[in-house]
Amino acid sequence: MKILVVADLHYSLPQFDWLEKSAEEVDLLIIAGDLLDLAGFADLDTQIVVVRKYLERLRAKTRVFVCSGNHDGDVRNEGDEVVAEWLQKARRENLFVDGDGFDFGKGRITVLPWWDGPITQGQMLEILDRETAESKTCWFLIHHAPPNESLISRVRNSDQGDAFFRETLLRLKPDFAFSGHIHNPPFSDQGSWIDKIGSTWVFNPGKQLGPFPSHIIIDLETMRAQWTSVYGIEEVNLNGEGVELAAP
Repeated sequence: MKILVVADLHYSLPQFDWLEKSAEEVDLLIIAGDLLDLAGFADLDTQIVVVRKYLERLRAKTRVFVCSGNHDGDVRNEGDEVVAEWLQKARRENLFVDGDGFDFGKGRITVLPWWDGPITQGQMLEILDRETAESKTCWFLIHHAPPNESLISRVRNSDQGDAFFRETLLRLKPDFAFSGHIHNPPFSDQGSWIDKIGSTWVFNPGKQLGPFPSHIIIDLETMRAQWTSVYGIEEVNLNGEGVELAAP
């Protein structure tokens, strides 16, 4: 089984086009938040219409899992916290969004929302409590903000990760967690696209400009993870050490 992971597309239509062409080559597609761009050239309502059309086409090719990011909110709740209501309305067969859980084989994928305060954080906890009770031998979490104190949240000498998500990973011990939000760690000498928090492998594909997004492919049969960007390819054996490969 192959999983394609991207994040922070920020309404880059060429990258959505690339994703549409690539989706049928994988078994699962994960988009770890920030599909929209609050500073984009198109207004938010227009972006939502266009992105939903892409999601419709993507789900016809593979199973798609999408979590909300800080750029994806279109409404505010009673606590003035941003919520991606449009993403909830986009839920369809083969298109899993915030709050959804899906079983594949002996594994389970849980999609977590962006939290912006106590109400949305509480909703995230409710989802986790429900999903923890599900029977599974391999558990995947998708959450836009990466855990703090990790290579995937480090930019220069600062850490911009989520302490609450780190605590969640250490407490619940999922096997894999996929995030985005912080664009630069994979391209930084002090950061990376992959790290381990306790027993959990954590990933952040980063963001790059250009016709294709920086992305990760996880092969669950070989237990290898591969990150591709404009700078080349890096590959890690999830049962061993990593090795840098040639540029594409």
